[in-house]
Amino acid sequence: MNESDIYVIIALLPLASCMLIFQVNPYHALVIRGILGAVAALVYAVLGAADVALTEALVGTMLAITLYAVAVRSSLTMRLGVLEESGDKVPTTEEVEQHFGELMDDLRGIFGKHYMRVELVPYTDQQALHRALMEKEIHATCTRSHETELEPQDPTVPESETPSYHTATRVQRLYDIMRTELSSPATHLTYINTPDSGEGH
Repeated sequence: MNESDIYVIIALLPLASCMLIFQVNPYHALVIRGILGAVAALVYAVLGAADVALTEALVGTMLAITLYAVAVRSSLTMRLGVLEESGDKVPTTEEVEQHFGELMDDLRGIFGKHYMRVELVPYTDQQALHRALMEKEIHATCTRSHETELEPQDPTVPESETPSYHTATRVQRLYDIMRTELSSPATHLTYINTPDSGEGH
């Protein structure tokens, strides 16, 4: 390999680094991180540092990407707590079932644009659901309007105009996203202030 080829390969390092820094999609960033590690290992090998190249290939590339993939997979999931009859079980009426399906489709579409998944976590009763939210087992809850104890239904609002569901979240960022992008009229949105609620654990 001549000297000009080495310069070309070395020039790929800052280029890949800049692409990695400005990449918005975390999954694309993982791919670019792998390319960056492979180019770095190749440069080290070409320059005669075989031991450093091997270390970069095993630790800096393979292990790092594996850890990043696990972190991305776990951190980009919104755990949404629901009561069992509102989740996998069949709701009491077809209208409520339709509203729940539309709401879930809307939420998945919204968070999909932010590269997040929505994971439904069923609970047996309202107390367990609320406790899970307070103890940060989940990021948000979605319950039938008449089942929630967080906010009483306004008797002056006709039942036909009352949202079928009540969605509450303890994460400010999730609340901001849903408040600005959620178009479904089937739910009423609430932010629950808990200690250190800004953390997305």
